Amino acid sequence: MKNLVILSGAGMSAESGISTFRDAGGLWDKYPVEQVATPEGYARNPELVINFYNERRKQLLDVVPNAGHLGVADLERDFNVTVVTQNVDNLHERAGSTHVIHLHGELTKVCSSRDPYNPHFVKELAPEEYEVKLGDKAGDGTQLRPFIVWFGESVPEIETAIRYVEQADIFVIIGTSLNVYPAAGLLNYVPRAAEVYLIDPKPVDTHVMRPIHVIQKGASEGVKELRRCLQLPSLLCLRT
Repeated sequence: MKNLVILSGAGMSAESGISTFRDAGGLWDKYPVEQVATPEGYARNPELVINFYNERRKQLLDVVPNAGHLGVADLERDFNVTVVTQNVDNLHERAGSTHVIHLHGELTKVCSSRDPYNPHFVKELAPEEYEVKLGDKAGDGTQLRPFIVWFGESVPEIETAIRYVEQADIFVIIGTSLNVYPAAGLLNYVPRAAEVYLIDPKPVDTHVMRPIHVIQKGASEGVKELRRCLQLPSLLCLRT
């Protein structure tokens, strides 16, 4: 089977009701990024940051995977699918995707404040544990913090993602503006012979000079259209 790699962003989960960060009325309008998504913000006010992610975590209890997530999972019947996601929710997994790389961390996990990426101190939370409190400790005695890659921190999974992208026969971008690096740079590692698809209702500047099949739709309708394109000669799909 061919290797199909999907890079998904906030637009992938928007149809499920997950608040986006960058759009008008998004989370950045309500919470400045410096307060809740940087190491400095956490150091200044850990309780604010912990509570912010508690609320994001609880939101997962009220949402379900949309048709886009389900369609991506269904592609595993015909392809070796790797999902590289910028999203911290668990909707790809809940939809049935079996190989998901989270570039920016996972909302349902917590970790050590001192050593965030030490696997010995990373804990998966059950739904009844989603309310983390100031004073809850990791295995090394430090405060449990969200297992999230904040602005200014390294992205430990990027090298793993690159390895899969370099082996892609088909590369699909869904619901991301390609403005956040290093995730946006993954397109530069796609083999020249690979087919590239872009699913987004808005125009996206890919910053590359190569043929791209553009499906200007939301995630659910776009993934449905992707399936049709993958079953037809590629010239029948739109290019840019």
